[in-house]
Amino acid sequence: MAIPGRVDFLVMGAGVAGLRAAVELARHGEVLVVTKESLGESNTHYAQGGIAVATEGEADVALHLKDTVNAGDGLVYGPAAEVLVSEGPVRVAELIEWGAAFDKEAGELLRTREGAHSLPRILHANGDATGAEISRSLVAFARSHKRIQFAEWTMVTRLVVADGRVVAADLADAAPPAADIAMDSEPRRISARSVLIASGGAGQVYSDTTNPAVATGDGIALAHEAGAALADMEFYQFHPTALALKGAPRFLLSEALRGEGAYLRNARGERFMERYHPLLELAPRDVVARAIAREGMGDAPGIMRAVHLDMRHVRDIDLHRRFPGISAFLARHGLDLARDLIPVRPAAHYLMGGIKTDLAGRTTLAGLYAAGEAACTGVHGANRLASNSLLEGLVFGARAAQAMLEDGLACEASDALPPGTAALSEADEGRVEDLIAGSQTSMWSCAGLLRQESTLREGLAAQSACEGSLAAIAGLGRGSRRLFEAQALTTVAKGILHAALARTESRGAHFRNDYPRRDDGNFEQHSVFDKSGKVAFEKW
Repeated sequence: MAIPGRVDFLVMGAGVAGLRAAVELARHGEVLVVTKESLGESNTHYAQGGIAVATEGEADVALHLKDTVNAGDGLVYGPAAEVLVSEGPVRVAELIEWGAAFDKEAGELLRTREGAHSLPRILHANGDATGAEISRSLVAFARSHKRIQFAEWTMVTRLVVADGRVVAADLADAAPPAADIAMDSEPRRISARSVLIASGGAGQVYSDTTNPAVATGDGIALAHEAGAALADMEFYQFHPTALALKGAPRFLLSEALRGEGAYLRNARGERFMERYHPLLELAPRDVVARAIAREGMGDAPGIMRAVHLDMRHVRDIDLHRRFPGISAFLARHGLDLARDLIPVRPAAHYLMGGIKTDLAGRTTLAGLYAAGEAACTGVHGANRLASNSLLEGLVFGARAAQAMLEDGLACEASDALPPGTAALSEADEGRVEDLIAGSQTSMWSCAGLLRQESTLREGLAAQSACEGSLAAIAGLGRGSRRLFEAQALTTVAKGILHAALARTESRGAHFRNDYPRRDDGNFEQHSVFDKSGKVAFEKW
Protein backbone atom coordinates (compact mmCIF):
# COMPACT_ATOMS: atom_id res chain seq x y z
CA MET A 1 0.00 0.00 0.00
CA ALA A 2 1.28 3.46 -0.89
CA ILE A 3 1.25 5.54 2.28
CA PRO A 4 0.87 9.28 1.66
CA GLY A 5 3.56 11.64 2.89
CA ARG A 6 0.99 14.02 4.36
CA VAL A 7 -2.45 13.52 5.89
CA ASP A 8 -4.79 15.68 7.92
CA PHE A 9 -4.91 13.30 10.89
CA LEU A 10 -2.74 10.38 11.92
CA VAL A 11 -4.19 7.84 14.37
CA MET A 12 -1.90 5.34 16.08
CA GLY A 13 -3.94 2.29 17.04
CA ALA A 14 -6.96 0.45 15.64
CA GLY A 15 -8.80 -0.45 18.83
CA VAL A 16 -12.08 1.06 19.97
CA ALA A 17 -10.63 4.53 20.76
CA GLY A 18 -8.64 4.86 17.55
CA LEU A 19 -11.37 3.67 15.23
CA ARG A 20 -14.07 5.77 16.93
CA ALA A 21 -11.83 8.83 16.51
CA ALA A 22 -11.05 7.98 12.89
CA VAL A 23 -14.74 7.82 12.01
CA GLU A 24 -15.26 11.28 13.50
CA LEU A 25 -12.19 12.76 11.82
CA ALA A 26 -12.99 11.32 8.38
CA ARG A 27 -15.94 13.67 8.08
CA HIS A 28 -13.50 16.57 7.91
CA GLY A 29 -10.23 15.33 6.40
CA GLU A 30 -7.95 12.51 5.31
CA VAL A 31 -7.14 10.02 8.07
CA LEU A 32 -4.35 7.45 8.28
CA VAL A 33 -4.80 4.70 10.90
CA VAL A 34 -1.52 2.97 11.72
CA THR A 35 -1.65 -0.43 13.38
CA LYS A 36 1.25 -2.70 14.30
CA GLU A 37 -0.52 -5.86 13.13
CA SER A 38 -3.71 -6.57 11.23
CA LEU A 39 -6.89 -4.64 11.87
CA GLY A 40 -8.70 -6.00 14.89
CA GLU A 41 -5.58 -7.27 16.69
CA SER A 42 -5.87 -5.12 19.80
CA ASN A 43 -6.82 -5.20 23.47
CA THR A 44 -10.33 -4.26 22.33
CA HIS A 45 -10.63 -7.50 20.36
CA TYR A 46 -9.76 -9.63 23.40
CA ALA A 47 -12.08 -7.91 25.87
CA GLN A 48 -14.46 -10.59 27.16
CA GLY A 49 -16.45 -9.05 29.96
CA GLY A 50 -18.57 -6.46 28.23
CA ILE A 51 -19.28 -2.77 28.11
CA ALA A 52 -20.82 -0.97 31.07
CA VAL A 53 -23.46 1.58 30.19
CA ALA A 54 -26.39 3.20 32.01
CA THR A 55 -29.39 3.14 29.68
CA GLU A 56 -32.25 3.56 32.15
CA GLY A 57 -32.26 7.32 32.64
CA GLU A 58 -30.69 9.86 34.98
CA ALA A 59 -30.92 7.75 38.14
CA ASP A 60 -29.10 4.91 36.37
CA VAL A 61 -26.39 7.32 35.15
CA ALA A 62 -25.96 8.71 38.68
CA LEU A 63 -25.56 5.21 40.09
CA HIS A 64 -22.99 4.31 37.42
CA LEU A 65 -21.07 7.43 38.39
CA LYS A 66 -21.19 6.46 42.07
CA ASP A 67 -19.91 2.95 41.34
CA THR A 68 -17.08 4.31 39.19
CA VAL A 69 -16.00 6.75 41.91
CA ASN A 70 -16.20 4.12 44.65
CA ALA A 71 -14.09 1.63 42.70
CA GLY A 72 -11.43 4.29 42.06
CA ASP A 73 -10.52 4.45 45.77
CA GLY A 74 -10.67 8.22 46.25
CA LEU A 75 -8.76 9.21 43.13
CA VAL A 76 -11.33 9.32 40.30
CA TYR A 77 -11.36 12.71 38.58
CA GLY A 78 -15.04 13.58 38.93
CA PRO A 79 -15.54 15.57 35.70
CA ALA A 80 -13.98 12.74 33.65
CA ALA A 81 -16.25 10.15 35.25
CA GLU A 82 -19.30 12.36 34.66
CA VAL A 83 -18.38 12.62 30.98
CA LEU A 84 -17.94 8.85 30.76
CA VAL A 85 -21.29 7.85 32.23
CA SER A 86 -23.37 10.67 30.73
CA GLU A 87 -22.05 10.42 27.15
CA GLY A 88 -21.73 6.64 27.24
CA PRO A 89 -25.36 5.82 26.34
CA VAL A 90 -25.18 7.98 23.19
CA ARG A 91 -21.92 6.38 22.08
CA VAL A 92 -23.21 2.84 22.62
CA ALA A 93 -26.42 3.68 20.74
CA GLU A 94 -24.24 4.86 17.83
CA LEU A 95 -22.29 1.61 17.94
CA ILE A 96 -25.51 -0.42 17.72
CA GLU A 97 -26.66 1.74 14.81
CA TRP A 98 -23.34 1.02 13.07
CA GLY A 99 -23.88 -2.72 13.34
CA ALA A 100 -22.68 -3.95 16.74
CA ALA A 101 -24.90 -6.85 17.81
CA PHE A 102 -25.17 -7.19 21.58
CA ASP A 103 -26.88 -10.17 23.22
CA LYS A 104 -30.61 -9.90 23.75
CA GLU A 105 -33.26 -11.73 25.74
CA ALA A 106 -36.94 -11.52 24.77
CA GLY A 107 -36.01 -8.74 22.34
CA GLU A 108 -34.34 -6.56 24.98
CA LEU A 109 -30.63 -5.98 25.54
CA LEU A 110 -29.33 -8.52 28.05
CA ARG A 111 -27.65 -6.86 31.03
CA THR A 112 -25.42 -8.66 33.53
CA ARG A 113 -23.56 -7.64 36.65
CA GLU A 114 -19.83 -7.58 37.42
CA GLY A 115 -17.63 -6.73 40.39
CA ALA A 116 -18.26 -3.42 42.21
CA HIS A 117 -21.36 -2.67 40.10
CA SER A 118 -24.47 -2.07 42.18
CA LEU A 119 -26.82 -3.50 39.54
CA PRO A 120 -26.72 -5.29 36.16
CA ARG A 121 -25.61 -2.83 33.44
CA ILE A 122 -23.06 -4.81 31.40
CA LEU A 123 -23.86 -5.45 27.74
CA HIS A 124 -22.31 -8.52 26.11
CA ALA A 125 -21.94 -9.90 22.62
CA ASN A 126 -21.75 -13.60 21.81
CA GLY A 127 -21.58 -14.33 25.53
CA ASP A 128 -17.94 -13.59 26.23
CA ALA A 129 -16.68 -12.04 22.97
CA THR A 130 -17.85 -8.44 23.38
CA GLY A 131 -14.57 -6.86 22.36
CA ALA A 132 -14.38 -8.94 19.20
CA GLU A 133 -17.88 -7.84 18.17
CA ILE A 134 -17.17 -4.16 18.88
CA SER A 135 -13.90 -4.42 16.97
CA ARG A 136 -15.62 -6.17 14.04
CA SER A 137 -18.38 -3.59 13.75
CA LEU A 138 -16.04 -0.60 14.06
CA VAL A 139 -13.55 -1.99 11.54
CA ALA A 140 -16.35 -2.62 9.04
CA PHE A 141 -17.82 0.85 9.56
CA ALA A 142 -14.41 2.55 9.33
CA ARG A 143 -13.58 0.66 6.13
CA SER A 144 -16.70 2.12 4.54
CA HIS A 145 -15.22 5.63 4.83
CA LYS A 146 -13.22 6.54 1.71
CA ARG A 147 -11.17 9.14 3.62
CA ILE A 148 -9.76 6.59 6.07
CA GLN A 149 -6.64 4.70 5.00
CA PHE A 150 -5.09 1.87 6.99
CA ALA A 151 -1.41 1.08 7.35
CA GLU A 152 -1.37 -2.45 8.74
CA TRP A 153 1.80 -4.17 9.95
CA THR A 154 3.31 -0.72 10.44
CA MET A 155 4.68 0.88 13.58
CA VAL A 156 5.25 4.48 14.62
CA THR A 157 8.88 4.73 15.72
CA ARG A 158 9.16 8.43 16.49
CA LEU A 159 7.05 11.52 17.00
CA VAL A 160 8.61 14.53 15.26
CA VAL A 161 8.50 17.72 17.34
CA ALA A 162 9.16 21.19 15.90
CA ASP A 163 8.73 24.45 17.80
CA GLY A 164 7.14 22.64 20.73
CA ARG A 165 4.53 20.84 18.64
CA VAL A 166 4.17 17.36 17.15
CA VAL A 167 4.16 17.84 13.37
CA ALA A 168 4.89 14.38 11.99
CA ALA A 169 5.57 10.75 12.77
CA ASP A 170 8.12 8.27 11.46
CA LEU A 171 6.82 4.87 10.38
CA ALA A 172 8.58 1.56 9.85
CA ASP A 173 7.73 -1.97 8.76
CA ALA A 174 6.37 -4.12 11.61
CA ALA A 175 5.72 -7.33 9.68
CA PRO A 176 7.57 -10.46 10.80
CA PRO A 177 10.32 -11.54 8.37
CA ALA A 178 8.45 -14.67 7.33
CA ALA A 179 5.18 -12.84 6.62
CA ASP A 180 3.97 -12.79 3.03
CA ILE A 181 3.16 -9.08 3.20
CA ALA A 182 4.36 -6.47 0.70
CA MET A 183 5.83 -3.56 2.67
CA ASP A 184 8.06 -0.62 1.90
CA SER A 185 11.48 -1.42 3.33
CA GLU A 186 12.53 2.18 3.88
CA PRO A 187 11.32 4.27 6.86
CA ARG A 188 8.71 6.90 6.05
CA ARG A 189 7.80 10.26 7.58
CA ILE A 190 4.17 11.32 7.61
CA SER A 191 3.30 14.97 8.27
CA ALA A 192 -0.08 15.62 9.89
CA ARG A 193 -2.13 18.44 11.31
CA SER A 194 -2.39 16.42 14.53
CA VAL A 195 -1.58 12.97 15.86
CA LEU A 196 -3.72 10.78 18.12
CA ILE A 197 -2.20 8.00 20.21
CA ALA A 198 -4.78 5.29 20.82
CA SER A 199 -2.33 2.39 20.93
CA GLY A 200 -3.66 0.68 24.04
CA GLY A 201 -1.87 -0.53 27.13
CA ALA A 202 1.37 -2.22 28.10
CA GLY A 203 0.54 -5.55 29.71
CA GLN A 204 3.66 -7.10 28.18
CA VAL A 205 5.72 -5.13 30.70
CA TYR A 206 4.90 -8.00 33.10
CA SER A 207 5.72 -11.68 32.72
CA ASP A 208 2.12 -12.65 33.59
CA THR A 209 -0.50 -10.76 31.58
CA THR A 210 -3.87 -11.21 29.93
CA ASN A 211 -2.86 -8.76 27.17
CA PRO A 212 -1.97 -9.81 23.63
CA ALA A 213 1.63 -9.65 22.41
CA VAL A 214 1.06 -6.27 20.71
CA ALA A 215 0.47 -4.51 24.07
CA THR A 216 3.99 -3.19 24.56
CA GLY A 217 3.22 0.42 25.52
CA ASP A 218 4.66 1.88 22.30
CA GLY A 219 2.46 4.97 22.20
CA ILE A 220 3.03 5.80 25.86
CA ALA A 221 6.80 5.50 25.43
CA LEU A 222 6.79 7.61 22.26
CA ALA A 223 4.79 10.36 23.94
CA HIS A 224 7.14 10.35 26.94
CA GLU A 225 10.24 10.53 24.73
CA ALA A 226 8.68 13.42 22.79
CA GLY A 227 8.15 15.34 26.03
CA ALA A 228 4.52 14.68 26.98
CA ALA A 229 3.75 14.07 30.66
CA LEU A 230 2.51 10.72 31.95
CA ALA A 231 0.15 10.34 34.91
CA ASP A 232 -0.87 7.68 37.46
CA MET A 233 1.60 5.12 36.11
CA GLU A 234 1.78 3.30 39.45
CA PHE A 235 -1.79 2.07 39.07
CA TYR A 236 -1.66 -1.15 37.05
CA GLN A 237 -4.72 -3.31 37.46
CA PHE A 238 -4.14 -7.02 37.90
CA HIS A 239 -7.11 -9.08 36.79
CA PRO A 240 -7.86 -11.50 39.64
CA THR A 241 -8.71 -14.55 37.56
CA ALA A 242 -6.37 -15.59 34.78
CA LEU A 243 -6.01 -19.30 34.11
CA ALA A 244 -3.13 -20.74 36.14
CA LEU A 245 -2.41 -24.01 34.36
CA LYS A 246 1.10 -25.18 33.59
CA GLY A 247 1.79 -24.98 29.87
CA ALA A 248 -1.27 -22.81 29.14
CA PRO A 249 -1.30 -19.05 28.48
CA ARG A 250 -2.65 -16.67 31.13
CA PHE A 251 -6.08 -16.79 29.53
CA LEU A 252 -8.52 -14.27 30.99
CA LEU A 253 -11.44 -15.78 32.90
CA SER A 254 -13.94 -12.97 32.74
CA GLU A 255 -15.29 -11.19 35.79
CA ALA A 256 -18.69 -12.05 34.37
CA LEU A 257 -18.13 -15.57 35.73
CA ARG A 258 -18.24 -14.16 39.23
CA GLY A 259 -21.10 -11.93 38.17
CA GLU A 260 -23.02 -15.12 37.39
CA GLY A 261 -22.28 -16.61 40.80
CA ALA A 262 -18.79 -18.18 40.72
CA TYR A 263 -17.07 -18.71 44.07
CA LEU A 264 -13.37 -18.42 44.85
CA ARG A 265 -11.90 -21.25 46.92
CA ASN A 266 -8.46 -21.69 48.47
CA ALA A 267 -6.40 -24.90 48.63
CA ARG A 268 -8.50 -26.09 51.59
CA GLY A 269 -11.69 -25.68 49.56
CA GLU A 270 -12.86 -22.67 51.63
CA ARG A 271 -14.58 -19.59 50.24
CA PHE A 272 -12.31 -16.84 51.55
CA MET A 273 -13.55 -13.50 50.21
CA GLU A 274 -15.66 -12.86 53.32
CA ARG A 275 -12.37 -12.18 55.13
CA TYR A 276 -11.53 -9.37 52.71
CA HIS A 277 -14.66 -7.50 51.59
CA PRO A 278 -18.44 -7.48 52.20
CA LEU A 279 -19.10 -7.80 48.46
CA LEU A 280 -17.29 -11.15 48.51
CA GLU A 281 -16.35 -12.30 44.98
CA LEU A 282 -17.85 -9.10 43.53
CA ALA A 283 -15.49 -6.80 45.43
CA PRO A 284 -13.34 -4.34 43.41
CA ARG A 285 -10.66 -6.02 41.33
CA ASP A 286 -7.70 -4.81 43.37
CA VAL A 287 -9.20 -6.30 46.53
CA VAL A 288 -9.95 -9.65 44.88
CA ALA A 289 -6.52 -9.86 43.22
CA ARG A 290 -4.64 -9.26 46.49
CA ALA A 291 -6.90 -11.68 48.33
CA ILE A 292 -6.09 -14.41 45.80
CA ALA A 293 -2.39 -13.63 46.06
CA ARG A 294 -2.47 -13.87 49.86
CA GLU A 295 -4.53 -17.04 49.91
CA GLY A 296 -2.14 -18.62 47.44
CA MET A 297 1.03 -17.80 49.34
CA GLY A 298 2.74 -20.96 50.50
CA ASP A 299 4.99 -21.47 53.49
CA ALA A 300 8.07 -21.58 51.28
CA PRO A 301 9.06 -18.37 49.41
CA GLY A 302 7.93 -18.34 45.80
CA ILE A 303 5.60 -21.32 46.20
CA MET A 304 1.98 -20.62 45.31
CA ARG A 305 -0.86 -22.85 46.46
CA ALA A 306 -3.80 -23.40 44.16
CA VAL A 307 -6.74 -20.95 44.25
CA HIS A 308 -9.78 -21.99 42.25
CA LEU A 309 -12.82 -20.54 40.54
CA ASP A 310 -15.86 -22.71 41.28
CA MET A 311 -19.06 -22.68 39.21
CA ARG A 312 -20.17 -26.24 39.91
CA HIS A 313 -23.13 -24.99 41.97
CA VAL A 314 -24.46 -22.65 39.25
CA ARG A 315 -27.46 -24.45 37.74
CA ASP A 316 -29.81 -21.67 36.57
CA ILE A 317 -27.88 -20.81 33.38
CA ASP A 318 -26.26 -22.79 30.56
CA LEU A 319 -22.60 -22.01 31.26
CA HIS A 320 -21.38 -23.26 27.88
CA ARG A 321 -23.87 -21.09 26.02
CA ARG A 322 -23.28 -18.06 28.25
CA PHE A 323 -19.48 -18.35 28.00
CA PRO A 324 -18.77 -20.09 24.68
CA GLY A 325 -15.26 -18.73 24.16
CA ILE A 326 -14.10 -19.50 27.69
CA SER A 327 -15.73 -22.93 27.61
CA ALA A 328 -14.04 -23.81 24.31
CA PHE A 329 -10.62 -22.70 25.57
CA LEU A 330 -10.97 -24.64 28.82
CA ALA A 331 -12.13 -27.73 26.92
CA ARG A 332 -8.86 -27.70 24.98
CA HIS A 333 -7.13 -28.09 28.33
CA GLY A 334 -9.48 -30.76 29.68
CA LEU A 335 -11.51 -28.45 31.92
CA ASP A 336 -15.23 -27.70 32.15
CA LEU A 337 -16.84 -24.79 34.02
CA ALA A 338 -19.79 -26.93 35.08
CA ARG A 339 -17.67 -29.82 36.32
CA ASP A 340 -14.24 -28.64 37.44
CA LEU A 341 -12.49 -26.32 39.82
CA ILE A 342 -10.57 -23.90 37.56
CA PRO A 343 -7.10 -22.86 38.82
CA VAL A 344 -6.60 -19.09 38.74
CA ARG A 345 -4.10 -16.41 39.69
CA PRO A 346 -3.88 -12.65 39.02
CA ALA A 347 -2.22 -11.28 35.88
CA ALA A 348 -1.47 -7.77 34.63
CA HIS A 349 -4.53 -6.53 32.81
CA TYR A 350 -5.10 -2.78 32.52
CA LEU A 351 -3.11 0.43 33.01
CA MET A 352 -5.15 3.12 34.74
CA GLY A 353 -2.37 5.62 34.05
CA GLY A 354 -0.89 6.71 30.75
CA ILE A 355 -0.37 9.88 28.75
CA LYS A 356 -1.80 12.80 30.74
CA THR A 357 -4.73 14.43 28.92
CA ASP A 358 -7.54 16.84 29.55
CA LEU A 359 -11.16 15.83 29.04
CA ALA A 360 -10.79 16.35 25.28
CA GLY A 361 -7.74 14.17 24.80
CA ARG A 362 -5.23 17.02 24.60
CA THR A 363 -1.82 16.07 26.03
CA THR A 364 0.75 18.46 27.48
CA LEU A 365 2.40 18.59 24.04
CA ALA A 366 0.70 20.61 21.29
CA GLY A 367 -0.43 18.62 18.27
CA LEU A 368 -0.51 15.37 20.24
CA TYR A 369 -3.72 13.80 21.56
CA ALA A 370 -4.39 10.51 23.34
CA ALA A 371 -7.43 8.35 24.12
CA GLY A 372 -8.27 4.93 25.49
CA GLU A 373 -5.93 2.88 27.64
CA ALA A 374 -2.88 4.79 26.42
CA ALA A 375 -4.32 7.96 27.97
CA CYS A 376 -4.95 9.09 31.53
CA THR A 377 -7.87 11.43 32.19
CA GLY A 378 -8.20 10.28 35.79
CA VAL A 379 -11.50 8.58 34.95
CA HIS A 380 -10.45 5.28 36.57
CA GLY A 381 -8.67 6.71 39.60
CA ALA A 382 -6.64 4.06 41.39
CA ASN A 383 -8.73 1.10 40.24
CA ARG A 384 -10.88 0.75 37.11
CA LEU A 385 -14.50 -0.32 37.51
CA ALA A 386 -15.12 -3.51 35.54
CA SER A 387 -16.19 -3.02 31.89
CA ASN A 388 -15.64 0.75 31.88
CA SER A 389 -12.67 0.47 29.51
CA LEU A 390 -14.52 -0.16 26.23
CA LEU A 391 -16.89 2.67 27.12
CA GLU A 392 -13.90 4.92 27.82
CA GLY A 393 -12.51 4.21 24.36
CA LEU A 394 -15.77 5.12 22.66
CA VAL A 395 -16.41 8.29 24.67
CA PHE A 396 -12.91 9.74 24.78
CA GLY A 397 -12.00 8.60 21.26
CA ALA A 398 -14.87 10.73 19.97
CA ARG A 399 -13.90 13.62 22.27
CA ALA A 400 -10.27 13.57 21.17
CA ALA A 401 -11.33 13.71 17.52
CA GLN A 402 -13.60 16.65 18.24
CA ALA A 403 -10.71 18.48 19.93
CA MET A 404 -8.40 17.80 16.99
CA LEU A 405 -11.00 19.35 14.70
CA GLU A 406 -11.70 22.32 17.00
CA ASP A 407 -8.00 23.14 17.40
CA GLY A 408 -7.64 23.37 13.62
CA LEU A 409 -3.87 23.04 13.50
CA ALA A 410 -2.13 23.45 10.16
CA CYS A 411 0.19 20.91 8.56
CA GLU A 412 3.78 22.05 9.12
CA ALA A 413 7.06 21.06 7.48
CA SER A 414 9.46 18.83 9.41
CA ASP A 415 13.16 18.05 9.33
CA ALA A 416 14.60 15.50 6.96
CA LEU A 417 13.99 11.84 7.73
CA PRO A 418 16.91 10.25 9.59
CA PRO A 419 18.70 7.33 7.90
CA GLY A 420 17.25 3.85 8.18
CA THR A 421 18.65 1.09 10.33
CA ALA A 422 20.17 -2.22 9.39
CA ALA A 423 18.54 -5.47 10.47
CA LEU A 424 19.68 -7.09 13.70
CA SER A 425 21.68 -10.26 13.55
CA GLU A 426 20.05 -13.46 14.75
CA ALA A 427 22.29 -13.38 17.82
CA ASP A 428 21.24 -9.83 18.65
CA GLU A 429 17.56 -10.69 18.20
CA GLY A 430 18.06 -13.50 20.68
CA ARG A 431 19.76 -11.11 23.07
CA VAL A 432 16.81 -8.71 22.81
CA GLU A 433 14.36 -11.51 23.62
CA ASP A 434 16.43 -12.44 26.68
CA LEU A 435 16.44 -8.82 27.82
CA ILE A 436 12.66 -8.56 27.41
CA ALA A 437 12.11 -11.76 29.42
CA GLY A 438 14.40 -10.54 32.19
CA SER A 439 12.67 -7.16 32.29
CA GLN A 440 9.22 -8.79 32.51
CA THR A 441 10.27 -11.17 35.28
CA SER A 442 11.81 -8.31 37.24
CA MET A 443 8.65 -6.20 36.96
CA TRP A 444 6.46 -9.06 38.16
CA SER A 445 8.58 -9.65 41.25
CA CYS A 446 9.49 -6.01 41.97
CA ALA A 447 6.37 -4.05 41.00
CA GLY A 448 3.52 -6.57 41.04
CA LEU A 449 0.58 -6.78 43.40
CA LEU A 450 2.60 -6.30 46.60
CA ARG A 451 5.34 -3.66 46.55
CA GLN A 452 7.91 -2.10 48.87
CA GLU A 453 10.81 0.32 48.57
CA SER A 454 13.60 -2.26 48.46
CA THR A 455 12.08 -4.26 45.60
CA LEU A 456 11.03 -1.16 43.67
CA ARG A 457 14.61 0.12 43.78
CA GLU A 458 15.82 -3.30 42.74
CA GLY A 459 13.41 -3.11 39.81
CA LEU A 460 14.71 0.32 38.79
CA ALA A 461 18.30 -0.96 38.78
CA ALA A 462 17.24 -3.91 36.60
CA GLN A 463 15.44 -1.65 34.13
CA SER A 464 18.37 0.76 33.92
CA ALA A 465 20.69 -2.15 33.14
CA CYS A 466 18.28 -3.44 30.51
CA GLU A 467 17.96 0.03 29.01
CA GLY A 468 21.73 0.30 28.72
CA SER A 469 22.06 -3.07 27.01
CA LEU A 470 19.32 -2.20 24.51
CA ALA A 471 20.91 1.18 23.79
CA ALA A 472 24.21 -0.55 23.06
CA ILE A 473 22.52 -2.77 20.47
CA ALA A 474 20.63 0.15 18.91
CA GLY A 475 23.76 2.30 18.94
CA LEU A 476 25.30 0.12 16.26
CA GLY A 477 22.86 1.57 13.73
CA ARG A 478 20.66 -1.49 13.74
CA GLY A 479 17.04 -1.97 14.63
CA SER A 480 14.01 -4.25 14.61
CA ARG A 481 10.43 -4.35 15.79
CA ARG A 482 11.39 -6.31 18.91
CA LEU A 483 14.21 -3.92 19.76
CA PHE A 484 11.79 -1.01 19.47
CA GLU A 485 9.22 -2.83 21.62
CA ALA A 486 11.86 -3.72 24.21
CA GLN A 487 12.87 -0.07 24.53
CA ALA A 488 9.22 0.95 24.88
CA LEU A 489 8.64 -1.64 27.61
CA THR A 490 11.66 -0.38 29.54
CA THR A 491 10.44 3.21 29.30
CA VAL A 492 6.98 2.25 30.58
CA ALA A 493 8.47 0.06 33.33
CA LYS A 494 10.57 2.93 34.62
CA GLY A 495 7.49 5.16 34.68
CA ILE A 496 5.63 2.59 36.78
CA LEU A 497 8.57 2.10 39.17
CA HIS A 498 9.29 5.80 39.70
CA ALA A 499 5.63 6.59 40.39
CA ALA A 500 5.25 3.57 42.69
CA LEU A 501 8.30 4.65 44.69
CA ALA A 502 6.99 8.19 45.03
CA ARG A 503 3.53 7.13 46.26
CA THR A 504 4.30 6.07 49.83
CA GLU A 505 0.80 4.83 50.61
CA SER A 506 -1.52 2.02 49.49
CA ARG A 507 -4.48 2.89 47.28
CA GLY A 508 -6.44 0.87 44.76
CA ALA A 509 -4.20 -1.26 42.57
CA HIS A 510 -1.05 0.16 44.19
CA PHE A 511 -0.22 -1.66 47.43
CA ARG A 512 2.93 -0.99 49.48
CA ASN A 513 3.82 -3.52 52.18
CA ASP A 514 5.87 -0.78 53.86
CA TYR A 515 3.02 1.79 53.65
CA PRO A 516 -0.14 -0.36 53.92
CA ARG A 517 -2.55 2.50 54.69
CA ARG A 518 -4.22 5.05 52.44
CA ASP A 519 -2.93 8.57 53.11
CA ASP A 520 -5.44 11.13 51.86
CA GLY A 521 -3.61 14.00 53.53
CA ASN A 522 -0.59 13.62 51.26
CA PHE A 523 -1.66 11.45 48.35
CA GLU A 524 -5.23 12.19 47.35
CA GLN A 525 -3.53 13.51 44.23
CA HIS A 526 -2.43 12.25 40.83
CA SER A 527 1.19 11.46 40.06
CA VAL A 528 2.75 13.16 37.04
CA PHE A 529 5.96 11.77 35.52
CA ASP A 530 7.96 13.84 33.04
CA LYS A 531 10.95 13.24 30.79
CA SER A 532 13.36 14.40 33.50
CA GLY A 533 12.44 11.31 35.52
CA LYS A 534 10.83 13.32 38.32
CA VAL A 535 7.43 12.57 39.85
CA ALA A 536 5.18 15.38 41.09
CA PHE A 537 1.72 15.12 42.63
CA GLU A 538 -1.17 17.26 41.43
CA LYS A 539 -4.71 17.81 42.64
CA TRP A 540 -7.12 17.55 39.72
